[in-house]
Amino acid sequence: MERNIYDVLKERGFIEQATHEDEIRELLGKEKVTFYIGFDPTADSLHIGHFIQIMVMMHMQKVGHIPIALLGGGTAMVGDPSGKSDMRKMMTIEQLDSNVAQFKKQVSKYVEFGENKGYVVNNADWLRNLNYIEFLREIGVHFSVNKMLTAECFKSRMEKGLSFLEFNYMLMQGYDFLELNRRYNCKLQMGGNDQWSNIIAGADLVRRKEQKLAYGLTFKLLTTSEGKKMGKTEKGAVWINNDKTPPYELYQYLRNIDDADVRNCLCLLTFLPMEEVERLSSLEGAEINKAKEILAYEFTKIVHGEDEAKKAQEAARALFSKGTDSENMPTTEISKQEIEDENTIIDMLLKTGLVKSKSEGRRLIQQGGVKINDAKVEDINKKITSEDFISDKLIIKKGKKVFHQVKLV
Repeated sequence: MERNIYDVLKERGFIEQATHEDEIRELLGKEKVTFYIGFDPTADSLHIGHFIQIMVMMHMQKVGHIPIALLGGGTAMVGDPSGKSDMRKMMTIEQLDSNVAQFKKQVSKYVEFGENKGYVVNNADWLRNLNYIEFLREIGVHFSVNKMLTAECFKSRMEKGLSFLEFNYMLMQGYDFLELNRRYNCKLQMGGNDQWSNIIAGADLVRRKEQKLAYGLTFKLLTTSEGKKMGKTEKGAVWINNDKTPPYELYQYLRNIDDADVRNCLCLLTFLPMEEVERLSSLEGAEINKAKEILAYEFTKIVHGEDEAKKAQEAARALFSKGTDSENMPTTEISKQEIEDENTIIDMLLKTGLVKSKSEGRRLIQQGGVKINDAKVEDINKKITSEDFISDKLIIKKGKKVFHQVKLV
């Protein structure tokens, strides 16, 4: 059998579940397929976890399939209960529209949109002005409450409480698939594995309403080898927007992942050929750091471009070799006046975001986890003075791998 994009995605470990595996593989091998992936704009930037979906869109578009990036300006008004222990905070329409605009800008950097190439669509266009009774008569009649309650996304919420608002989410996502099928002949919905119940519901709705074939496919979430979601740091999520997570921090995040996660990340977050992935992930001991450097460089290059990836790599290498090239390091600016006021090392750790509380700062220093300009801090009450700055710069090192520059302005 001829190898097609389904095989590529499967070999790289993207695919988790499929409604009709053989049929989907055959379809992707014989025609240009229009498919969609949804993004609910619950923040003003995509994060590293979303990038699995972006990578899939890029893989698919490279071989001629037609992606639809569906931005959830309508669905996000209700909130997806999948994977959530509590109801999402309600967002204003202005906030959602602003987030949609940011998502559109970001996705357009990686996926080509245009006639017969791909589409970026906002489901607010058809969801916000729905006539509720008509919607229930046309769509609600095809959903069994008994069946919905067995879905994982609802089952896990039954004990804590599930609002009727969220209960509508599955109907709305199913309706999205129907609308995209009618408007663009979209045959396939793809998404993270936490979307499986919603995706099945959508494919089933298209088949019932249009008597057409429709399919669903989920891919794995970006997790560590222990099953924890990746993309969280002390500061919060690892964002794609360089104002929220600078390229250097994105690079450092991947440069510092656990050895056990290297292969998975090389497969999912780079376009390196699988032979190279296998070679790099088989490195052992200190050698595995070479694989982490390549991973960090390749992913930063996809997200921010080659120049930014090179800068991040040079800054990281300079630091690891105890150099002083700190141009691309996370930086906090501080005035001389602030230094003259009582300013302890703990105040500085809080100001730079390296710790969240004074007690965490004290613990870190007591455990020997803080250095200033490569000298270990022993005293939790140490005062920072202008004498600690070399050429108006001071470098704080937290643990073995986190560096932060403080600049006098």
